[in-house]
Amino acid sequence: MQNNTFSTLFIGQSFLQLPGVDSTNNYLKLLISKSEPLADGTVIMADHQFAGRGQQGNSWFSKPGLNLTFSIYLRPNFLNASNQFSLNIAVSIGIRNALAQYISKGISIKWPNDIYFNDKKIGGVLIENTLVGNVIKSTIIGIGINVNQQGFDGDLLIRASSLAEILQQDVDLMELLNNICHAIEVEYLKLRAGAADDHLSNYLKNLYRFGKSSIYKQKELLFEGTITNVTQAGQLVMLSDGEELRFNVKEVEFFNNN
Repeated sequence: MQNNTFSTLFIGQSFLQLPGVDSTNNYLKLLISKSEPLADGTVIMADHQFAGRGQQGNSWFSKPGLNLTFSIYLRPNFLNASNQFSLNIAVSIGIRNALAQYISKGISIKWPNDIYFNDKKIGGVLIENTLVGNVIKSTIIGIGINVNQQGFDGDLLIRASSLAEILQQDVDLMELLNNICHAIEVEYLKLRAGAADDHLSNYLKNLYRFGKSSIYKQKELLFEGTITNVTQAGQLVMLSDGEELRFNVKEVEFFNNN
């Protein structure tokens, strides 16, 4: 590990940059399994992550050296297991706030924790918690942001974008990493101080399609619904034909006509 010069109190102060790794989350798990003494806020970054993962085992492909792929190790033992989603909210808000420093309009959070610009994905988060009893002993937060990659293959062509495509110029990766780590730290400290309700309000305010009637897909059925809330447990609450529906992750798909 090396010391860093991030403008943070602890996130990123212990830092390791790798030329390549299958997954930064997996690398952190390996360090933990070897009983390595990891500092709270340790950040592992990879120039090339060749087997990155998203929610529910989805793959995350990133061209080498062009994007941010990194993981943060935290020990949020102040959080009860039943409040795990509040950590997801705090991290998502932090990333959104950091990116809003570069892009003034159009950045939103797609439930549960993808980062969107208008209708295109520019980032994602994978949070893996270790529980001891009813307490979160530790968490590994994997983050991928499309930064300087221009051009995407296959179906990503219409579903993904990057900061460079939006701004029409490259972004300094280390500066962006510093800004994201700082913004996440700010929201994490707010969460530790008991700001979960304020976080949820902020999350809903920046939630993709919140309050807008849109088309969704459940299994093979298309239906029209309006997102009205997200529960403490992370369920998406939607109103459809006067009926309140609740969905867990992967139970409903955001339908896009593009």
